[in-house]
Amino acid sequence: MDKLRMQSRDVVGGNVKKIAALFPQCVTERIGKDGMAELAIDFDKLRAELSNEMLDEGEERYQFTWPDKRAASRLANEPINKTLRPCREESVGKDGTPGGFDSENLYIEGDNLDVLKVLRETYLGRVKMIYIDPPYNTGNDFVYNDDFAQGKEDFEQRNGLFDEEGNQTIDPMQRNTEANGRFHTDWLNMIYPRLKVARDLLSDDGVIFISIDENEYDNLHKICSEIFGERNVIGTIIVQSNPRGSMSSAEIAELHEYVILCSKNRELSSIIGHKLSEDMISEYKYSDVNGLYRLLGLRMRGGFWRRTDRPKLYFPLYINPISKEVSLNKDDSFSIQVFPIQISTGEEGTWRWSKEKIMADGSELVGKQVKRDGEKVWDIFQKDYLDKDSVKRTKAKSIWNEPEMNYQNGTNNIKSLLGNSKLFEYSKPTFLINQMLEMIDTENSIILDFFSGSATTAHAVMKLNSEDGGNRKFIMVQLPEVTDEKSEAHKVGYANICEIGKERIRRAGKKVKEEAGLQGQDLDTGFRVLKLDSSNMEDVFYTPEKFDPSLFDGLVNNIKADRTPEDLLFQVMLDLGIELSAKIEQKEIAGKKVFSVDDDYLLACFDTDVNETTIEEMAKLLPTHLVIRDASAANDNVLDNFDQIIESYSNEKKITTHIL
Repeated sequence: MDKLRMQSRDVVGGNVKKIAALFPQCVTERIGKDGMAELAIDFDKLRAELSNEMLDEGEERYQFTWPDKRAASRLANEPINKTLRPCREESVGKDGTPGGFDSENLYIEGDNLDVLKVLRETYLGRVKMIYIDPPYNTGNDFVYNDDFAQGKEDFEQRNGLFDEEGNQTIDPMQRNTEANGRFHTDWLNMIYPRLKVARDLLSDDGVIFISIDENEYDNLHKICSEIFGERNVIGTIIVQSNPRGSMSSAEIAELHEYVILCSKNRELSSIIGHKLSEDMISEYKYSDVNGLYRLLGLRMRGGFWRRTDRPKLYFPLYINPISKEVSLNKDDSFSIQVFPIQISTGEEGTWRWSKEKIMADGSELVGKQVKRDGEKVWDIFQKDYLDKDSVKRTKAKSIWNEPEMNYQNGTNNIKSLLGNSKLFEYSKPTFLINQMLEMIDTENSIILDFFSGSATTAHAVMKLNSEDGGNRKFIMVQLPEVTDEKSEAHKVGYANICEIGKERIRRAGKKVKEEAGLQGQDLDTGFRVLKLDSSNMEDVFYTPEKFDPSLFDGLVNNIKADRTPEDLLFQVMLDLGIELSAKIEQKEIAGKKVFSVDDDYLLACFDTDVNETTIEEMAKLLPTHLVIRDASAANDNVLDNFDQIIESYSNEKKITTHIL
């Protein structure tokens, strides 16, 4: 029987174990802050293992650093005792029913760094695509402040970052203006740990898109190179966000912003490019038994095109002047010899295909006469088919300047749904997110946005699902930042940004369903609302050694009094790595309420007076995981016999038992 940890993953401890497996001689013991012995890394020995020549203290090297960088890195790895509590009354069912709780989409309220840590165990390597639109650090949009010199709770209370209901507020004195000597430092300390944790959530073929402007572009690019690896920074997309030009700069009217694209592993990246436009499709004007095709010259026209660059790709090919077929060998039928000579200059070049490639796919080559200096000469082309193996795609361009990309469309999206364009400023247009979603193979994937704002990403996901029949699931994370009393949003009743985001998803889901008609009947336009909170467990659960033993005599429950069985269930799901979108049912087994998750994959009972009969009936359903509370047992005999009862069913299936 396992005792559940009920806290976020200990990343540092896990890393120490990995190093111990590779370099056991570099691991030692020390006395930790709690006075207990713990494993630690002897970094001098580790450096010696990793390099023949160690860098001396203060020796010049290439690096990117700032004040508190080490603390920001540690912050990403520190475990926390927090959980996510379900809020059914604010949730929406798959079919749009208010209060429904069957959606596979999630809307999570809370500080995104803590939320990412809570999600790390469950969603480790499961997220295909992340999009974030973080604060640009313009001096007026920066409300995240992770303090390293004191406890986070003390810092929050001292600076008034939360109101009595737990919603985060903005203290005008805390705005990050350029007069602040830590203008860039504070922003870097905010974004660094969040990206570090976010990388863990990405699947091996996953990618992240990050919107940014001039203020922190350089710093963000360097951070991405460090966290994801320089090779995995795919590139920067320039987005023409304001065709008329922004007047915020006195010297230059800025028309654009940036999107930095990074992959978890470039070799495995799920980037597939964009679908062809109608103009592109019109280029496929030829056809044969294999379908529509266009002709692409076989001669290399860019990059290393000269014979001296790649001499093995310079060789003759032969054309049959009647059938126009191409061969590597000359004979009576294939009599026209062609070398990869640049038609315009006469220089010796190279073919795009090797001899091996031509032997395998030579049927896709065709000879054709073209004009050079007024004369007809033979050249060789590739038949590039429109739909030979899959839907044809084209590489995404580095400049996105379509009219729909204008950020004014984001404002229009808000107005069309919520009736007021001033409820949320600087919302991105759904078209921007759609372009990202379409260039990644995301059809049945999880999409995460942990700076959710007005929930544009959720809107774009639902819209694309309705168009291509995909089953993308979104996870939106947003700080419940209180709206300014003078703002339009506050005046019409939106207490915080989360209220705007949730209402937008409700209305967008309804609109998407209506536009899809019968095709959208099974479309999931709902979301489960979860709210970040302190752990469901009392402190004694985590550190019983710090409490006077006499206190345990009257202690019946180690769970906080205001927590529900469903609260406990979600923390258990997090602890066991079960997706929070999994199907949840309630069953009555031997007179007790039992939660069944994902068709009996997990059975959990938190009722009191649980006896052997209840456990046996639960075991008969052969769950993978079975959970009860120690305080739930009717008597000590129940706990003593727990494992024995489960073992009697182990021949059919291994059942892992856990206790709170």
